[in-house]
Amino acid sequence: MKYLLSSLLALTLFISCNNSEKETIKEPQKTDYTAENEKEITDYIAKNNLTAQKSASGLYYIIKEPGTGVKPTSTSNVTVAYKGYFTDGKVFDQSDAAGISFPLNRVIPGWTEGIPFFKEGGSGLLLIPSHLGYGSESNSRIPGGSVLLFDVKLIKVN
Repeated sequence: MKYLLSSLLALTLFISCNNSEKETIKEPQKTDYTAENEKEITDYIAKNNLTAQKSASGLYYIIKEPGTGVKPTSTSNVTVAYKGYFTDGKVFDQSDAAGISFPLNRVIPGWTEGIPFFKEGGSGLLLIPSHLGYGSESNSRIPGGSVLLFDVKLIKVN
């Protein structure tokens, strides 16, 4: 009986230690870059003498050519030529002139929202705050909290 009580006590202690350890493990804090991103975007717009529109989500966009073809929806498959860069001008990605095809519901939220502002043949600039891009986590080419700029040309709604 003593052995059974000792085993139960040891098991209880083991389980409660494990539970308390689980409770103290914390998820990494996500930094809110909203205010910094807003300032960075508005400073970029002012410095480059641009006229941009702002959506309710915080996406800024400039339509250089509205296009004349079909207008995509947030779930359309599209072909887009683009150049992605930071506000300091450093390019982090770009397509060739033929563009790439993808469904708009499988890309960053800034693209899902921004590309439908254009019709086929349209082009412009998307200024994307981090919460509509890659968030506060860094990846191989993009530091966490980064504002992303994309020169885009909507080639086709597939």
